[in-house]
Amino acid sequence: MKTKKIQNLDGFTGTILIPVFETNAKSIVPIEFHGTTVSSKVFYGKKDTHYLVEKYDCTHVFIGLGKEMDYKSLKTIFRRIAAKQKDIFTTSVALVVPQEFDSNQVEATLSGLVLGTYNLGHYKKSEEHPFLNADFELQFISKNDVEDAIAKGIKIAKAQLETFNLVDLPPNKVNPKYLANWASETGKQYGFDVTVFGKEKSHAVGLHSFLSVGKGSANEPQFIIMDYNPGNTKKHIGLVGKGITFDTGGLNIKTAGMVQMKCDMAGAAAVLGTMQLVADLQLPYRVTAIVPACENSVDAHSFMPSDVIQSYAGHSIEIIDTDAEGRLVLADGLSYLIKNYKPETVIDLATLTGSAVGTFGYECAALFTNNDTLAKNLQQSGDAIGERMWQLPLWDAYKPDIESEIADVKNYSGKPVAGAISAAKFLEFFTDEHKSWAHLDIAGVAFGDDEFAKTKHATAYGVHLITKFIENL
Repeated sequence: MKTKKIQNLDGFTGTILIPVFETNAKSIVPIEFHGTTVSSKVFYGKKDTHYLVEKYDCTHVFIGLGKEMDYKSLKTIFRRIAAKQKDIFTTSVALVVPQEFDSNQVEATLSGLVLGTYNLGHYKKSEEHPFLNADFELQFISKNDVEDAIAKGIKIAKAQLETFNLVDLPPNKVNPKYLANWASETGKQYGFDVTVFGKEKSHAVGLHSFLSVGKGSANEPQFIIMDYNPGNTKKHIGLVGKGITFDTGGLNIKTAGMVQMKCDMAGAAAVLGTMQLVADLQLPYRVTAIVPACENSVDAHSFMPSDVIQSYAGHSIEIIDTDAEGRLVLADGLSYLIKNYKPETVIDLATLTGSAVGTFGYECAALFTNNDTLAKNLQQSGDAIGERMWQLPLWDAYKPDIESEIADVKNYSGKPVAGAISAAKFLEFFTDEHKSWAHLDIAGVAFGDDEFAKTKHATAYGVHLITKFIENL
């Protein structure tokens, strides 16, 4: 999206977006702008409302902000306008930026407008959103210097749109090789290095836990390593994202909900989107990210319950349930990252357990860490933008849930309780007691229902969250 600052609306024709703070329905003072008056009886700026007036060859869109605005609500308001009122837009649109807006509010507004261009119908014939027209230029009026916030908001939305695509496209499109190619092409465009291990290289390196999960698939596993290192960096952050591009459950095959299992790589998508955004914003931090990408499928070569497999860390793993596969690929991802890159802070994101959904529903992610400072910083970063999380314990009282008699550790407790916690304890086993590691179980927040589509779809949870966390270090 191209943008241009203008001083006034003299001679402008097209659509004008006018954010309005709430007054009250009985106010005797009408809302006025650009020679257009709106009585409070029909519109007074109530949140989630808007009002259209045609005048001077312009469509005036008065957008209700309510009395109080948080980042997420503001973003949703403008996404709704862009997505559901696209018929009122042409290639000429002007945004009036309220003088009261701070940089975060400007950022949220632009992110919302850009996200409103997303169309879930990837394989349906439909008209392109006017904002995506090559000739489109968003003009804006502001008494403040908002250019940087506008540019940042657009970059955040672009990374989130890419994440939407990765999660929502079907699994016969987005397979492990697709993710590897996406990472390589994006790395060249935005400026981070990418290395990919295929099946043979992964075996030679010793990524046995990762490879075990992909044994039943015709699609070759891809162990994707990305490294953004701009030089003279402040700190080094490591990320790992679960990249199961489709999860049948393996031989412990799923009996329900399998149609949505294309979303089981949403953790990987969040990490990939974060790498694009961090590099696009040119943040002064080194970020190394790993995406272990494979399919958990079923054939004669699939790994089996009661198998004992090896791992990159050298620990043996008893397989209790082949549907507890995400933690197996993350184990090798975490071990490889920590041993070979030694980041100061490590964060993994994964659609890992139904237990996290059972605990929190679809309102927040489950956070696990033994580092109180890390927990606080992640929660503050998430709260600021509406990507919430809540901490669950990693007490050693749960350690027996992953103890095995035949191997060093087992991949599933077999119990119907505390599933998210025992999964986190399993991952902790492979962090080599790293002092600043956090696990985010995003099963309930990465893929869900909202007003922007009729079916479940991607949220891009984690992209902005992790980037904001890094910015605030």
